[in-house]
Amino acid sequence: MLEVNAIDAGYGFLQVLWDVSLQVEKGEFVALVGPNGAGKTTALRAISGLVSPAAGDILFEGASIAHTPAHMICQEGISYISETLNLFTGMSIRDNLLLGAYTVRDKAQIEESLRFVFELFPRLEERQNQLAGTLSGGERKMLAIGRGIMSGPRLLLVDEPSLGLAPNLTLSVFGALETLRQSGMTILLVEQNVNTTLKITDRAYVLEQGRIVMEGDSATLLRHEHIKSAYLGV
Repeated sequence: MLEVNAIDAGYGFLQVLWDVSLQVEKGEFVALVGPNGAGKTTALRAISGLVSPAAGDILFEGASIAHTPAHMICQEGISYISETLNLFTGMSIRDNLLLGAYTVRDKAQIEESLRFVFELFPRLEERQNQLAGTLSGGERKMLAIGRGIMSGPRLLLVDEPSLGLAPNLTLSVFGALETLRQSGMTILLVEQNVNTTLKITDRAYVLEQGRIVMEGDSATLLRHEHIKSAYLGV
């Protein structure tokens, strides 16, 4: 479904990614892990059209999207849930969710997506008329994920969903991502919580200093000496 082929990317004269390649097959749950500042968010921003690669190519379902505007990439079926969430804090939960479906013209599909989000996060349904700005950190993450689902994406890019969350809320958010995967959603997850991430994903890529240094199935990487010493403190 997604092919990132040898991209270089950054911001102006600051290069962040060097020759980065990765693939995500339809229905897979793939992780991109690594230390803070490794370039993981930049990789997602390049895929979602917020950063234009200086070299290489990005293919989504066989078509190049490397220099496609972000709003068109969203319309093509890729939803990016950033670590900053970008919620409309002065609007209700329900209105935030409906804004996620602004490209969808089928009202029945919108209602179906809304039902699915409320099944995934019952707390959002209970508080759907509450202002987004009054939510806790965990509830905001739930709302951001829910809004990303509302556009009916075929590929979901999720950036640091556990950032700043208590352990119990982290498990809740990861559980929701597992449920999404089981429903058929294809997910590319960026995370610093390597231990939990490698336990729930199919495959993973390790990004360090802007380069892919390891890749493989998650269970194998979890047992690798470099992963254990660098990320798990073992």
